[in-house]
Amino acid sequence: MDRFGFLNITASIAFFISLLLSFFLLTVKTKNKLANRLFASYLILSAISISGFFIYSYIIKNFPNLEFFRWTSSLFIIPVFYLYVLAVSYSDFRLKPKHLLHAIPFVLLNLVLAPKLFLANSTEKTYFFEHIRQMPELYYTHILFALQFVFYIIGIFLILRKYRKIYLENYANPDTSTYNWLFQMTLYFLIFYCFVIFKNLLIYTHFNDLFTWANVILGIIFLFIMCWFVLKALNHPELFRGIDSKLQLTKDIIYKPETDTIMDESGNDQDNIITTQIALLKKHMTDHEPYLEPSLTIQEIANQINIPVRDLSVLINHHMNQHFFDFVNEYRIQKAMKILKNTSKNHLTILEILYEVGFNSKSSFNTSFKKYTKLTPTDYRKNSL
Repeated sequence: MDRFGFLNITASIAFFISLLLSFFLLTVKTKNKLANRLFASYLILSAISISGFFIYSYIIKNFPNLEFFRWTSSLFIIPVFYLYVLAVSYSDFRLKPKHLLHAIPFVLLNLVLAPKLFLANSTEKTYFFEHIRQMPELYYTHILFALQFVFYIIGIFLILRKYRKIYLENYANPDTSTYNWLFQMTLYFLIFYCFVIFKNLLIYTHFNDLFTWANVILGIIFLFIMCWFVLKALNHPELFRGIDSKLQLTKDIIYKPETDTIMDESGNDQDNIITTQIALLKKHMTDHEPYLEPSLTIQEIANQINIPVRDLSVLINHHMNQHFFDFVNEYRIQKAMKILKNTSKNHLTILEILYEVGFNSKSSFNTSFKKYTKLTPTDYRKNSL
């Protein structure tokens, strides 16, 4: 089998896997239907794009206008992925009319191509494809694609960075699988499309064999990514937990307590309030042990001690200089240390202990425990007995 046959088979397999996973995402029952639909749309658009590897000659000969659509529709891929990241990151994300602005590159490209393609006769269309490497429209398309890619990939990484910071400041669940999944997807996305841009540059060279092999490698990478998506979907059908988009980073909050405070002449009332609130918070954590709840959020703590969530966020993240994530995990680790030192509880396994103190992942527990004690839970138990 030559490299063209191998490319056709690889692309065909990736194409059908993409469509199969899209069908799964559109039919599976889940709370975050919008995210699934956006991911399915991303996969369908990617499948349409990669189908050019095995239907290019046939579709140009019989349905040239359809090939133009396949060509220009690739400009929807990265905006749809960007919207998908938003939908997964923020549980209250909804599509709005303003999101139609993401279609601007698609509209611009179609306007540029219209005279020579959509409005041209069959002879002119045939000539265009026979001399496509010399056509300025192809050059324009590749520049537009590259600029769009850079713009969106930066935007996606900024969303993920903010998501992680907000998550650490407001949630105590040590499971960061959502962030890891999105970051890994974006990283694979970055590698794949950097390779696409490299392959596009080869069109303007005389390295025809290298261009063909680049397409083969591209098909293999795409197939690998699709298989990885399928494995993730099967192993983690309820992977995601979004955050509220209204939450702010502490550094963006101007500290203005929601309750009026009469300051004394020395101006020390504010410091006294902060000291009192910290003492109240620590006493509540010690007496009531809310950290034993794996999905604890800063909103729940705020309701329990009757402090506005905005003030509590500033109190922990700014005045106590800790993320809420680390603040809660510190109590969990201290609880675990007491259990590990208790000889009457030697029968408990490490897994049982981590669940008892509020963790739901062994890797997260081990990482947090070692960060706090410089020892693994097993080594700590050995040294304490």
